[in-house]
Amino acid sequence: MHTNPTYSSLVAVGDSFTEGMSDLLPDSTYRGWADLLAARMAARTPGFRYANLAVRGKLIRQIVEEQVDPAAAMGADVVTLVGGLNDTLRPKCDMARVRGLLEEAVEKLAPSCKQLVLMRSPARQGPVQDRFRPRMEELFACVDQLAARHGAVVVDLYGAPSLSDPRLWDVDRLHLTAEGHRRVAEAVWQALGHEPEDTEWHTPAPATLPPGWAMRRVADARFARQHLLPWIGRRLTGRSSGDGLPPKRPELLPYDDDLA
Repeated sequence: MHTNPTYSSLVAVGDSFTEGMSDLLPDSTYRGWADLLAARMAARTPGFRYANLAVRGKLIRQIVEEQVDPAAAMGADVVTLVGGLNDTLRPKCDMARVRGLLEEAVEKLAPSCKQLVLMRSPARQGPVQDRFRPRMEELFACVDQLAARHGAVVVDLYGAPSLSDPRLWDVDRLHLTAEGHRRVAEAVWQALGHEPEDTEWHTPAPATLPPGWAMRRVADARFARQHLLPWIGRRLTGRSSGDGLPPKRPELLPYDDDLA
């Protein structure tokens, strides 16, 4: 059902997915689905305010410790929370702790806003995702349970065929392309009760001929050198790609058209 509600503010909480990697702008900053969603909401509501507390690489513990209380204090109409997926990709992951921290976050955020939005995050087709799929699905089952308990909206990106298509993922194989982020923004827009602008966001693009064996091997080698090995190095040394980085948009301020 589409009700076209009016919301005056949005706060986004999470990691690189919500920060907007890899929807790269000409000035080398990232846009992403949350910025795109804010632009649509701002177009409907004069004085619309937006904050994005997301920082790449954050685990659910860091999201709870660093972002949840500030987000709850802002009293926004809509809060989006996406977290825990980085935990599931770690070699050692205490899923009971992840579920407990996610529950803590939801219990704080749900009463602070008019509508809490949770997500079943998208997953790219491939052997890496298949290896961690049981953990991911355990996380998403927890998301569903918490949403039912606290009246949150769940956006099912994991079940969308279009978002598993490798063509919608960047060369790092961890982050969506600009088109992927556009589809996520559409999915959240519809989940909030707005009339669709793209009724086929979940439908895969027409099939194309896959790259040949040689091109795939070149891409695999580039991926390993530029992304996989640095990622493993950070895991071994306890570092994160988000270390020292501030939140993307730490204050709940009037939306700036320059974000569009």
